[in-house]
Amino acid sequence: MPSHHILDVRKVSKVFHDPVTVNVLKDVSFTVDKGEFVSITGKSGCGKSTLLYILSTMDTDYLGEVWLDGENTSGKPHGHLARLRNEKIGFVFQFHYLLTEFSVLRNVMLPALKLGRLSEEEIEHKAMELLGRLDIEGQAHKAANQISGGQKQRVAIARALINDPAIIMGDEPTGNLDSRNSETVFEIFKQIADEHKRSLLIVTHDEDFAKRTDRIIEMDDGRIVGGA
Repeated sequence: MPSHHILDVRKVSKVFHDPVTVNVLKDVSFTVDKGEFVSITGKSGCGKSTLLYILSTMDTDYLGEVWLDGENTSGKPHGHLARLRNEKIGFVFQFHYLLTEFSVLRNVMLPALKLGRLSEEEIEHKAMELLGRLDIEGQAHKAANQISGGQKQRVAIARALINDPAIIMGDEPTGNLDSRNSETVFEIFKQIADEHKRSLLIVTHDEDFAKRTDRIIEMDDGRIVGGA
């Protein structure tokens, strides 16, 4: 597989059988290159979030192949996929999923502590650097529930970046934000792609957001109908 593809999706199909058989994804194929900022758009129910769940290796019940940074993830054991996911993929969701019992700083540190590559001191230093880059280092020692919605999403982005992932995946990351905070998140993502050569794959309903990404993959009824 060409090394510049961070993600290579080959003929992925998914069927639900509850209570009737529904083809949710039908022969989906596309690639994402290193440093490319790609959005996935389409009506609700077209399969966008289901696809992202498969690409993130959290759903393994599908046909086809998903290659992540040169490795075929299809059919691999769950333990292997959990480690790969923590190492290679950063997640940013519509809901930030911060742990309110921990500080902002600790929330950012958690994926790196789990990976165990660096000492706790090194992880803390790196987490503070990321919070500084996102202009929220002043919130580091506050509880995660004491900061604003826009700040929470920046913390979620810092957490997604802590392990230097090959790709950031987002499911409606601006869905709960006002226009000013949505713009801030977009600019952060753009900077991640342009300056740090990270790939981003973002599911979004926000047309303005999608139009400014490098490429729009449009889905309809479980198929890709444009942009791949």
